[in-house]
Amino acid sequence: MATSDPAETAAMRRAIELAARGLGHTSPNPVVGCVVLDAEGRTAGEGWHRRAGGPHAEIHALRAAGERARGGTALVTLEPCNHSGRTGPCAQALIDAGVARVVYAVSDPNPTATGGAAALAEAGIDVEGGLLADEAAAVNEAWLTSVLRGRPFVLWKYAATLDGRIAAADGTSRWISSPESRADVHRLRARADAVIVGSGTARADDPQLGARVSGLTDDEVSQPLRVVVDSGASAVKPGARVLDGTAPTLIAVADDAVTAHLEGLAPLVRLPRAAGGRGLHIPALLQALHERDVRSVLLEGGPTLAGAFLAARAVDKVVGYLAPVLLGAGPAAVGDAGITTIGQALRLDVTETARLGPDLRITATPTRHTLHEEN
Repeated sequence: MATSDPAETAAMRRAIELAARGLGHTSPNPVVGCVVLDAEGRTAGEGWHRRAGGPHAEIHALRAAGERARGGTALVTLEPCNHSGRTGPCAQALIDAGVARVVYAVSDPNPTATGGAAALAEAGIDVEGGLLADEAAAVNEAWLTSVLRGRPFVLWKYAATLDGRIAAADGTSRWISSPESRADVHRLRARADAVIVGSGTARADDPQLGARVSGLTDDEVSQPLRVVVDSGASAVKPGARVLDGTAPTLIAVADDAVTAHLEGLAPLVRLPRAAGGRGLHIPALLQALHERDVRSVLLEGGPTLAGAFLAARAVDKVVGYLAPVLLGAGPAAVGDAGITTIGQALRLDVTETARLGPDLRITATPTRHTLHEEN
């Protein structure tokens, strides 16, 4: 565990803030922030990984620091890489810059990039890890999940009334949540590599699924891959809003579906059906997306698709927008998740609550016990 020097702790906290600026822009790479302190402990340079294929955080920070980096300390949210890909190894850049000490938050679990700490130590640099590790890991949760589990990180988002309804008995749902909540969803979309809906949502809402973030131009917002889970190839029609030019679209269909009518509309991926024949096999869907460099997924599908993901233990975080509204009837937020008794309930840890206009946003993650059941 790294020491608790106040200047280093403050610098690492700043590095974590910088890393977050890369969310939505660096995939399939991690988000990383770096702050370089000079030999007197003063900030000499800072940077973050801005886009995949571009310079890493350490390079930006070292360039800003210049000669002031010599004899100083580099605070990095992720262990510096030790391999050459589209960019050179950051460990060597730190060695060449003459830094005397490197403190990183999270060890790199990627077998092709790890070893940076050892390389730095062999060069005579003082190296410590673990400073603000939990905070840094939280910012990088999508990438870390993709490396450790071999599938994308899945965030399930839903909006419901206080009595858990996502629509009225007649199917109307516009609008249950507030403008503030809907704007927040667009922020989530802009940070995700892909957004997923099911055939029911595609039919009922004809969603466009693009991301619009207030204060940013279209060029500044990263658009997610739009994925429609349409096992029977019957929900997506010519002229659907999800087929516009805002972002790429992928239609996931069952491997036995008839798809001639979808020719030329959007790329298709054929997948096996889930056990029992209803819907698609969720692990196969996530594997197919992972192979397309999707590292984070925003699940916006309706109750049936949400239930399927939960049954597959494939939800890593839940964000629920609860509106101060009562309907008393109508579809629930989640459908059949394979739970038949209270002992099978999926328990969550609430990690954050916030007010968004009149709504309450609750963020929760599966408990460790639930996570261990995934495999």
